[in-house]
Amino acid sequence: MSHPFPIREIARQAGLSEATVDRVLNGRGGVRESTAREVHRAMADLDRQRTQVRLVGRTFMVDIVMQSPERFSTAVRAALEAELPALHPAVVRSRYHFRETGPAGELVAVLDRIARRGSQGVILKAPDVPAVTAAVGRLAAAGIPVVTLVTDLPASARAGYVGSDNRAAGATAAYLVGQWLGDRPGNVLTSLSSGFFRNEEEREMGFRGAMRARHPERALVEIAEGQGLDATQYDLVRDALERDPDIRAVYSIGGGNIATLRAFEDARRDCAVFVAHDLDHDNTWLLREHRLSAVLHHDLRHDLREACHLVMRAHGALPPAGPTLPSAIQVVTPYNMPATATG
Repeated sequence: MSHPFPIREIARQAGLSEATVDRVLNGRGGVRESTAREVHRAMADLDRQRTQVRLVGRTFMVDIVMQSPERFSTAVRAALEAELPALHPAVVRSRYHFRETGPAGELVAVLDRIARRGSQGVILKAPDVPAVTAAVGRLAAAGIPVVTLVTDLPASARAGYVGSDNRAAGATAAYLVGQWLGDRPGNVLTSLSSGFFRNEEEREMGFRGAMRARHPERALVEIAEGQGLDATQYDLVRDALERDPDIRAVYSIGGGNIATLRAFEDARRDCAVFVAHDLDHDNTWLLREHRLSAVLHHDLRHDLREACHLVMRAHGALPPAGPTLPSAIQVVTPYNMPATATG
């Protein structure tokens, strides 16, 4: 049996003789099954402890680069800082580079500065455009692993993706909207912050596919490029409501939900069903006020923990592991909000 530990060390961990451990490892027999299990358990314990030793005293400087509305970047910062104690004995320090909107060239400039200055890893939420993909390649060439958060860059040299299955999230939203509208007539407004974020594109595709299969009679009215900001979202929604008098529901993929609801109120229109994403401070407040029907949420703390682990694995500080599974999609209503939700 191949293993990295001396027999003496395994015997000491298991509280057994070296001769007994040797018989177990070489399959010589004459050893009770329970004793063999103790030997294997001791080896597993040693492996975990070796990982801890590798992490003691290690500091990982990680850069968090995000193009996102302030409400979401604030939620990400809070989630990461809440997870930092759980990452011990490693120490993770973070530098934040947040912006709400702007040309891709500015984001690329930030990534290139990090590549020149150095970092142990980058956690990135960015639009899926060639210039960003190329910048990720330059970071990887500089030995800096990049983990995409919430929205992926699958054609890039990123080390991994953490977040939910966005197509499944969109299909879940379609199921909820269809169930809650029931037999009532009405079309559905779908709202994206930008067509360049892959997560939003995948949510929209999942939503559209499920609606087409289950509710082909309902028209979908799409608006985009509001950047998830209330200031730009309001006019887009008002224009859509004026064009289509049959809009009765909203699937908000990219945010700006306070402005969306204000546009419905100012147009004296009823929004019968409103499904949104993420328990940021705006959506938490709207949900508590029963102005949203449901929020599709995933655990950002889990995402940030997994992102840090991917960075550590890239540096050999944690043992290899299987593929990172998508975060579970939680359907949050005003009646099952997490105790940690704020707003």
